[in-house]
Amino acid sequence: MTFEQYKYTRPNIEETKSNILKIEQEIKNAKTANEVLEVFTKYNTLRNSLETMSVLVEIRHTINTTEKFYESEREFWDEFSPELTALKTKVDTAIFNSPFKTELKKEIGEHYFNLIETNLKVFNDDIIEDLKEENKLASEYTKLTSSAKILFDGEERNLSGMAKYTQHEDRNVRLEAGRTVAKFFTDNLEQYDSIYDRMVKVRTRIAKKLGFENFVEVAYLRLNRTDYNAKDVANYRKQILDEVVPLVEELKKAQAKRLGLDTLRFQDEAVNFKSGNPTPKGDRAYLVESAKTMYKELSPETDEFFSFMVDNNLLDLDTKPGKTGGGYCTFLPDYKAPFIFANFNGTPHDAEVLTHEAGHAFQVYQSKNHLPEYVWPTFEACEIHSMSMEFLTWPWMKLFFKEETEKFKYYHLTGSLKFLPYGVTVDEFQHAVYENPEMTPKERRAKWREIEKKYLPSRDYTDIPELNNGMFFYRQLHLFQMPFYYIDYTLAQVCAFQFWKKARDNGEKAWEEYLHLCRLGGTLPFLALVKEANLENPFQDGTISHIVPEIKKYIDSVNAEQF
Repeated sequence: MTFEQYKYTRPNIEETKSNILKIEQEIKNAKTANEVLEVFTKYNTLRNSLETMSVLVEIRHTINTTEKFYESEREFWDEFSPELTALKTKVDTAIFNSPFKTELKKEIGEHYFNLIETNLKVFNDDIIEDLKEENKLASEYTKLTSSAKILFDGEERNLSGMAKYTQHEDRNVRLEAGRTVAKFFTDNLEQYDSIYDRMVKVRTRIAKKLGFENFVEVAYLRLNRTDYNAKDVANYRKQILDEVVPLVEELKKAQAKRLGLDTLRFQDEAVNFKSGNPTPKGDRAYLVESAKTMYKELSPETDEFFSFMVDNNLLDLDTKPGKTGGGYCTFLPDYKAPFIFANFNGTPHDAEVLTHEAGHAFQVYQSKNHLPEYVWPTFEACEIHSMSMEFLTWPWMKLFFKEETEKFKYYHLTGSLKFLPYGVTVDEFQHAVYENPEMTPKERRAKWREIEKKYLPSRDYTDIPELNNGMFFYRQLHLFQMPFYYIDYTLAQVCAFQFWKKARDNGEKAWEEYLHLCRLGGTLPFLALVKEANLENPFQDGTISHIVPEIKKYIDSVNAEQF
């Protein structure tokens, strides 16, 4: 059954409410742990069905935001999801307070109850209308950003379609592209300011109603961070500042020299070599065929998984008008099917996003039969699978990049390192925003620029001066759709660097540890999963300073001038 044949039916609200409330009562009235488990199985089937319908709408809407039917269904789910959360909370509470909790823990696992506990802390019926508003604002942001129709190089393009020009080897082309993209955000600055301002206000209101000082702790609990806190993250950001920022600044100086420039300006950051960045040597069909070969050779598990994805049309990779930017992987529980969404644009990102999202999809394919709460782990653990897959597939990059393979590897590794300071910039900014929610939009943008200068000290907007007003963060959809998620990419990157080193030392053992991690799904919290994969804890002082010399050693071994 291919993706096109997956049928969407809007759930009947009254029937759904009745079914969930009935399940709640059955759990409360159960006479044994086994009775609770029988009802729990029925509950999971219902949840999976609802989740499948919701995800189908999300996928089909992001593929074409101008399609009216799925736009209206997205609006339905924006309204219905908070009500559904309220109903699920009733069932969660009944399970959490069950007199058979000790026996249930043995069957379901302790972690399930820890996850319920965090969820119960961040929901009550008083915030339902606020959650609806938060959803609508996220949709408003998506619609605005997807509406970009930029006339460039003789064609109308969306923001994803502009990437190959902002990374063009001709400096004049990339400068003009950078200015054109900046103009879109400048022209819509008032709207972006308004959406984010309303979003900060509604999230702060939610936090206050739940009894928290501000939204920060709510966000951490929403992300099910049960084994670390904001203090750990602050210490981690300091390690990035001390250990990584100086090396990244060195890399940028070397990059400027390679490009024959006195100063690396903003429009130059994305271009590593005078000859241009490495490019995939084929179109979408070629890249997918190459990936099929790669995953067939990597392992029997990846061969089965990727064949399933291709045979069932579970990849939407082309950039199209009306399509949302970026890339993601999601999961359709009723079909046990991951789905990969991306915007290929002829840059090295095509290979990176394909392997990255395939890492997510492979993990969820391995843990597809777990409880709904355990199918995915928390986000920072999810990103270990994706970012590590990017490195574990290095031996096959020759299929994608041919004569530019070594050039790509250097580009990929240094790019991954350069990402860390930007990632912590986004995180520190969000802490500042939600700890000081009374800031005006203008003050927020000034705060972004201040933090940007701390972690990205050489970033130079001289030729696109409007970016000095601090509006760059409006490009980062995570701030709108998944607050405080972004640091997860950097935590996972530190873990992925460890898999990169493991794979260079012993590829077979590295794969075994990776496969074990994927199969665990979300059965454990982040730091326990890190331990299971024999990785060093990113928060621990010394972890980053331990991996950076290995990366520097590789960088120094490559003559980047040859590219």
